[in-house]
Amino acid sequence: KDMSRQKITAIVPVRKGSERIKNKNLKKFAGKNLLRIKLEMLKKIDIIDNIVVNSDSDDALSIASEYGVEQFRRKDYFASSECSNSDFFHHLAENTVTDFIMYSPCNTPLILEETYYDFISRFRNGLGRSDSLNTASLINRHLWLDGNPINYDPRNAPSSQGLPDIFGLNSGLSIISKNDMIKHRNIVGSKPSFYKLNDYEAVDVDRPIDFEFAEFLYLKYRL
Repeated sequence: KDMSRQKITAIVPVRKGSERIKNKNLKKFAGKNLLRIKLEMLKKIDIIDNIVVNSDSDDALSIASEYGVEQFRRKDYFASSECSNSDFFHHLAENTVTDFIMYSPCNTPLILEETYYDFISRFRNGLGRSDSLNTASLINRHLWLDGNPINYDPRNAPSSQGLPDIFGLNSGLSIISKNDMIKHRNIVGSKPSFYKLNDYEAVDVDRPIDFEFAEFLYLKYRL
């Protein structure tokens, strides 16, 4: 099946009990909230066929209906901290009628419109070689685990620019076929490619300080 005729569905996950920042996707952010900002952006991307808000929150689902996008009510287990990411991804893919899933969390409000287009076309063009595309950030840090260095020799320590390129997935965007997402129980396939976001677009709202920083940048550069 020709990829250009296959269906891409953007899934926006919103969990009521976000732990580090209470209700972060619905909390006031730049006069709106992270969910509204994400839906407004996704609705501009005309190569996305369908948008689904997957949530256990009534407020999130009513915002979805206000924007005219689909709603999927998540069962309590799949919104709980007992549920692993892999169980959640598997469940998400099984309950979405589509060819490809673009996982689009709310916590990256600074990704630019042109990046969405570039990201999707990069995935389409690379389909023979890789089965998922995931946004990532370069980690330029001297890393240690259990008292041992991971990515350098302390007796011959390079500057941070001289460290090997280690990428950390950020919660920007991921695209994978529905079938591969079910098979791998993940948004990363068996032959992933990584799409490097710049520092601005990669800002990921995880802790309270990220929320403030992202809002500051959003208001400074977006309005």
